[in-house]
Amino acid sequence: MSAPQLEDVAVADLQRRCENAVGAGERLQMLYAWFPDREAGTPELRYLIHRGTQAMRIWRCRPGPEGTPSLAAIAPLLSWYEREVTDLCGLHFENLPEPRPLVLLPGAQASVPPLLPGSRATVRYTPAPPPLPEIAGRTSGEVQILPFGPVRADVVESAQFDFYYLGEAIVHYHPQLFFKHRGMELRFEGLAPELGAVLAERVSGVGSVAHALAYCQALESAAGCAVPARARWLRVLLAELERLYNHLHYLGHLCHATTLKVGEAEGKYLEELAKQINGRATGNRLLRGLIAPGGLRRMPRLAGLLDALGPLDAELGAYAEMLESTSSHLDRLITTGVLSRKLAFDQGATGPVERASGLERDLRQDQPYAAYPQLPVEIAVRQAGDAHARQQVRIAEIHRSVRLIERALESLPDGPIRSVCEVAPGAEGIGWCESPRGSLYYSVHVDGRGRLARVKIKSPSFSNWRVFAFTVHESNMMDYAINEASFGLTIAGCDR
Repeated sequence: MSAPQLEDVAVADLQRRCENAVGAGERLQMLYAWFPDREAGTPELRYLIHRGTQAMRIWRCRPGPEGTPSLAAIAPLLSWYEREVTDLCGLHFENLPEPRPLVLLPGAQASVPPLLPGSRATVRYTPAPPPLPEIAGRTSGEVQILPFGPVRADVVESAQFDFYYLGEAIVHYHPQLFFKHRGMELRFEGLAPELGAVLAERVSGVGSVAHALAYCQALESAAGCAVPARARWLRVLLAELERLYNHLHYLGHLCHATTLKVGEAEGKYLEELAKQINGRATGNRLLRGLIAPGGLRRMPRLAGLLDALGPLDAELGAYAEMLESTSSHLDRLITTGVLSRKLAFDQGATGPVERASGLERDLRQDQPYAAYPQLPVEIAVRQAGDAHARQQVRIAEIHRSVRLIERALESLPDGPIRSVCEVAPGAEGIGWCESPRGSLYYSVHVDGRGRLARVKIKSPSFSNWRVFAFTVHESNMMDYAINEASFGLTIAGCDR
């Protein structure tokens, strides 16, 4: 992994630079704020930009006294980031297209911005209705409104969705997330860098490997630490094992949404087999406790892993064939929740969601890390952008994950699995990983005492929840659950 180039950009030059970057086909991946001078409380904005295999760049910008121009009209995916920075850091963006709070719920009022240095924010809450738009026909009773949540059926995570609908047609959809925002980024502050890996594994349980890997690679970049070859190959193995069980869960859940009960049972059965393989190999079904700064904490038990994957792979083939030949299932997926290629790019879709809309973007290929530079990572891409295309991408990735695991086992070199990773005071670094749900980034800043001063997490579900709403407008109520399931979203990964 090569460290991104850091460029200083003046506030007055931000919009022009953004227009040039977008015009060149680059994507502004994320934005965050931090306070390098905690005593003075002087903020600094960081923008991450890159295009495919080109080197990443980071813009560093210090806001002016009158605020910072919003870039959301040029790069729409930045809208949520600007609103998040406003809520948590108290910064002001001029002409923000969506000026309402993002993280703070309607009726919530923070005593001070929660991420200000040394702040001990308290939040007062008075129940208030969501800021819903006026819809033509609403006053006459033609358009109905359905508030759904925040407590939903089964064990799904908390969120509230407000539907404006006419018959079965959804005229407008307004999601409200962040009911269980845990302030994970704030929890990193003051920790020893070593302990940050343990916390990263718990940001999103089903992405434990991806979060730990991105965090550790950020720390290794800051330290200039070289990870042993054996550990790099083992990290690939763990990452693909995580992708395998996540995609199997996805297929089972998608079948649940289409009421294909046999498909649901089979998908969740195969997910259980994959988790049992994880448990035998690592001692943890979610693959926690192995990845650490500098490599791995210990060796996984690899004996019998190939023998266990063989039968699972055979069952995967039969299962995928069943899903792709069951007309009642396919009828509910084809043309449901269509996401165009342009909308996917402009609004920041990532992972299987963007690849199902024709965008061949995958960090394992574009910005390879661990041992991926030595592996042929074949990217699964579909063009239709609907729920069926999203299923097809994940089915293809399941088979390719098995091949990558086999290749990692065959190529595994001898040698140590960990090197010393000592981060100097004041260092910073960025790490990334292609998680099962898409691109995941960690940016790490270390203070003068060698403790974590700021950790920024850009999670794929934060991106894909923003995109998802665009596929719900002008769809219908009967397809909503299928469409949501086809995105493979997690609220914990978004809320952090």
